[in-house]
Amino acid sequence: MLRKTQMIAAAMLFSTTVAVSQMKVREELPEKYTWNLADLYATDAVWKEKKDQLQQQMQEIASYKGRLTQSASVLLEALELHNTLVKEMVRLSSYASMKSDQDTRVTKYAGMKQEVQQLFSEYGALTSFLEPELLTLKEEQLRAMYAQSKGLATYQFYLDDLLRKRAHRGSEEVEKVLAYSSLMSGNAENIFSTFSNAEFPYPEIDIKGERVKLNMANFALYRASEDREVRRQVFNSFFGELNAFQQTFGAQLYGNINAALFLTKSRNYESTLARALDSDHIPTGVFHNLIRNVNGNLETFHRYLNLRKRMMGVDTLHYYDLYAPLVEEVDLAYTVEEAVENILQSLRPLGTDYMAVSARAFNERWIDMYPNEGKRSGAYSNGSAYDVHPYILMNYNGKYNDMSTLTHELGHTMHSYLTNEKQHFVNANYSIFVAEVASTLNEELLNDYMLQQIKDDKVRLAILGNYLEGAKGTLFRQTQFAEFESIIHEKVAQGEALTGEDFDKLYLDLTRRYYGHDNNICIVDDHVKSEWSYIPHFYYNFYVYQYATSFTASTALSEKVLKGSEEDRKNYLNFLASGSTKYPVDLLIDAGVDMNTSAPFDLTMDKINAVITEMENILTRMGK
Repeated sequence: MLRKTQMIAAAMLFSTTVAVSQMKVREELPEKYTWNLADLYATDAVWKEKKDQLQQQMQEIASYKGRLTQSASVLLEALELHNTLVKEMVRLSSYASMKSDQDTRVTKYAGMKQEVQQLFSEYGALTSFLEPELLTLKEEQLRAMYAQSKGLATYQFYLDDLLRKRAHRGSEEVEKVLAYSSLMSGNAENIFSTFSNAEFPYPEIDIKGERVKLNMANFALYRASEDREVRRQVFNSFFGELNAFQQTFGAQLYGNINAALFLTKSRNYESTLARALDSDHIPTGVFHNLIRNVNGNLETFHRYLNLRKRMMGVDTLHYYDLYAPLVEEVDLAYTVEEAVENILQSLRPLGTDYMAVSARAFNERWIDMYPNEGKRSGAYSNGSAYDVHPYILMNYNGKYNDMSTLTHELGHTMHSYLTNEKQHFVNANYSIFVAEVASTLNEELLNDYMLQQIKDDKVRLAILGNYLEGAKGTLFRQTQFAEFESIIHEKVAQGEALTGEDFDKLYLDLTRRYYGHDNNICIVDDHVKSEWSYIPHFYYNFYVYQYATSFTASTALSEKVLKGSEEDRKNYLNFLASGSTKYPVDLLIDAGVDMNTSAPFDLTMDKINAVITEMENILTRMGK
């Protein structure tokens, strides 16, 4: 019953404000743009003191071994203690990980992260008796306990769900071994993260007379250059250097898949996919339907690619053109202050209370806004510290995409804030399957607000294009990633040993099919085969498909928030405050979207095609 950390990362978003040669050290950043981790623990010394205390306190849980099913009162007592301990462990973990993310080169905080990981492993071993004992309960016994103790109602969803998974739990000894296995199972991801963020020899190239190191942040910055030759050079150099470590990256990913397969077999699941989805009681059909629906609508994706080709005025569209500005001479640049104002105004349809809490995030240092040397790339929201506010990590670059990323992460933050405020800790976690709904709906509201303010054709093209870029990156690209995951996991499950070369071939073939390479829609150059090797989400095992399903759900819900009744808005806010009190598919039904049907996907395709049509009409009006 270890609660998952609410750390929701933006999909493949890496950004920085300046070239790496000009990047500030952390001490040079204005304090108001850095997060205040003292809200978690005043100092590192206080963190250490709390960790040592917890290490002693958690021994108390062993006193409940063999007694859990004796009475309702004993069971409630044990669950309350367990959740209190886990809540503090998660808070410890949040502090250590975010301290480390400020500057990944500081080994002290990497060590603190390892200490917490060992603490979780030790506690997992101490509580290895817990779920096996609970699984000895019969349905009628559990119902009787609910009647005897009103307090157990808080834990009813967890307990009922546990019994549902009875076939996938082992004996106490098996559970103890699996708990200790966590010391090894995360090694591939940890090695990947350390190598990618701290030690990978990123290439350097000359850009307009300046020597630039293509770390992940600068790769994201310069791949969007208006200069096509710069883009081509950036992709060639970055992916070329990745390819030089093909076997290393391949061994890491293969190791991660085998770790997932070990847990799958240990838990008696038919596949790694089934195990990954079962935690939220999501049928594998939802995953397969997504891939089937997207593959059946690649014509719409190719329509977008042809539109991009037309807007860029190129004879042949290449993969390295996909991040270039769609509209010439429209610099959609926003200071942080301008972005905050636009975001808050766009959130008006969600009510004044929602806006007020959002404003607190900007004013009370919940956000680490700018990049600094050694800082973790990308963006995320961490709402796992239950008794404290959520936090946001950004690498703000002043572009429209960064403003969109900021409101995206704010959506996660508000989801965490509302569910933590409304639910008991045991029910305050929420599934990734629904997590991306809040973030992408925020993006939809921002796009809608900006389009209301702007009438200029060029700027409207840029805003509408941003929506299509989101659809490309969140729906089509993430589904492609999900299909790649499905392919490689199935091959390993069938006994195939995959190398970096194998991953290259599989990834390149799939990417060329999605982007219409053979039909000359978008040329996917050979070096793109290495792209898989820098994607961290492949270490999360069937995580990314949820970006795509959330995108379709949020499209449907945004229509209700913008055009529906007050009841529709209340249903959405109730959804954000529901945590894990129901399975995610059922929570979305309550909010007004049924993911068991094709309606959300069909609505999304209709909207994408409508946006493309509007953009085509503007281009025709402009004589292009």
